[in-house]
Amino acid sequence: MTAIAPVTLQGQYVTLEPLRMDHHDGLVKAASDGELWNLWYTSVPRPEGIRAEIERRLTLQDTGSMIPFTTRLNDPETGQPGRIIGMTTYCNINADLPRLEIGYTWNAASVQGTGTNPDSKKLLLEHAFEVLGCVAVEFNTHWMNMQSRTAIARLGAKQDGVLRAHRRMPDGSLRDTVVFSILAAEWPQVRNGLDLRINKQR
Repeated sequence: MTAIAPVTLQGQYVTLEPLRMDHHDGLVKAASDGELWNLWYTSVPRPEGIRAEIERRLTLQDTGSMIPFTTRLNDPETGQPGRIIGMTTYCNINADLPRLEIGYTWNAASVQGTGTNPDSKKLLLEHAFEVLGCVAVEFNTHWMNMQSRTAIARLGAKQDGVLRAHRRMPDGSLRDTVVFSILAAEWPQVRNGLDLRINKQR
């Protein structure tokens, strides 16, 4: 098994690169594109909270429980990574199995529905299954986040269950968490579905 460590992953539409503090200004602009922090069922930080969120994710990376990425939109002409459009992570890492979760993901409103999300998910799943040798990859989302639930199911992930009153949200409300997963044996079919979706965006 390859060590679960920071890595740069480049696809057709996006490049995922290891999160750094100097991504701060670009992440503020990305979060402000659609004012994503106003979606109460998500945990996108307000602009003044981006620095603390970067620090939090990098601290979790130091403990071995998270690998955080910054998402960049590739230039359509050169294919090179350009402006920052969001964040994602490998989290809740169990290096012994190995197994991990893809989560804490958000993208600027202007790029949603443009192929960036399936491209990002393909990069993360491909690396998890084909390089890291994961036995399963997990996805969690808020019960009320229908957009996220639909997107995860569309990947080909299967719903495992619902953890009721699972987490306290920033506004004090309790979150019911919907848990999905993809097994290693299911990855080839999921990959084919993602390839089809990504190619349709051309």
